[in-house]
Amino acid sequence: MAGHSKWANIQHRKGRQDEKRGKIWTRLTREIIVAARAGGADVNMNPRLRLAIEKAKAANMPADNIKRNVDKATGNLDGVTYEEIRYEGYGIGGAAIMVDCMTDNRVRTVAEVRHAFSKHGGNLGTEGSVAFQFKHCGQFLFAPGASEDKIMEVALEAGAEDVVTHEDGSIEVLSSPADFEAVQQALEGAGLKAELAEVTMRADTPVSLSGDDAARMQKLLDVLEDLDDVQEVYHNAELD
Repeated sequence: MAGHSKWANIQHRKGRQDEKRGKIWTRLTREIIVAARAGGADVNMNPRLRLAIEKAKAANMPADNIKRNVDKATGNLDGVTYEEIRYEGYGIGGAAIMVDCMTDNRVRTVAEVRHAFSKHGGNLGTEGSVAFQFKHCGQFLFAPGASEDKIMEVALEAGAEDVVTHEDGSIEVLSSPADFEAVQQALEGAGLKAELAEVTMRADTPVSLSGDDAARMQKLLDVLEDLDDVQEVYHNAELD
């Protein structure tokens, strides 16, 4: 991904997420339950659960809540069974969108996602229609002015796949999902704190949108993110 608007787009996305903090515990709860059910309750053997718990702690979720959700997933408490579903489609200007959901009612979820796309100028596609435009990876983003040489040295030594310096001066470190924790620990151990650190679906080729198109795309993304069953929305739009 390139460009001049990389840092601005990340900051914009973080700001939108901060506005929706009221929903974050619900999403984290589902992620913990699904991660624990899939890989067990031992965080030393389940990196997905370990990452989910770290996110929950960062969002100030109480330890009792975290434990209760793990217990639900591993059969120690009764709980709802969620399944993971990914929907793919196109937004304004042909921008690619992937919507990750966790749901206890697949029929309800697909109806809500389809309605959001159709009402706000997008089109729900078939499985695989846009996934090829994204890469599953660990991503760290440092603000303009960070030390490129130090970040590159530490990150590559820890197993990062690439270090990219963007036109706006921000620095992006990319790793495989499996190496995310090792790279994160190495960077933080060297005093390098990323503004954004996550395992994500990173778009290969951005689509630039401005003016009315950017506003319409943001509306579509907001509506999708506000759906109760939606966990994450990934896209390749750079909004001016």
